Amino acid sequence: MVNLIDTSTPQKAAQIAFQESPVAQLMVRYRRIVELNKSLERLFGFRRDDLVGRSVQRLYPSTADFMRIGEHCEDTLRRGKSPYYEDERFMQTYDNEIFWARAKGITLSPEDPFSIMIWSFEKIGDKPYRSVRLTAREREIAPMIGNGMTSKQIGDRLGISHRTVEVHRAKLMKKFNVSNTAELVSQIVIAF
Repeated sequence: MVNLIDTSTPQKAAQIAFQESPVAQLMVRYRRIVELNKSLERLFGFRRDDLVGRSVQRLYPSTADFMRIGEHCEDTLRRGKSPYYEDERFMQTYDNEIFWARAKGITLSPEDPFSIMIWSFEKIGDKPYRSVRLTAREREIAPMIGNGMTSKQIGDRLGISHRTVEVHRAKLMKKFNVSNTAELVSQIVIAF
């Protein structure tokens, strides 16, 4: 078998391993993207040139999420005994689709955690809600509400009546103790 990939040095081999890894990864310096791999491009729908040199905020659905998660991460890394951080959160694709993701990060500079970090991301298919007990249908509808879909659009996608969706939306609002859709989305995000 002929080796078509140049792995003549450990550095070249490491670069190829990073780029071809099946795990979506990126490297950030003070929350600006330094490098990313092909799996991250596929997961988020961005091209490399869309992200390198830009704030990682482009992958978040809101500035509030970006700030809140950043503060929590930095606080955890500064007071923790481990250079690792992990959480589950909403992320956003190039096409503005919001999805649940598991994010895992490691700082390579514990004394200044955001100086250089490596992150991996994994899309979570059927997110279990931890703070509120939801039915399977509510777990199905909640992310669609988070993506800004109307009851009619959700009903069409799921093959159910828009009125049925409105009933589930009302139950979600009651369970999260909110009075409108914006608050509902906010509470789901805050819970994680």
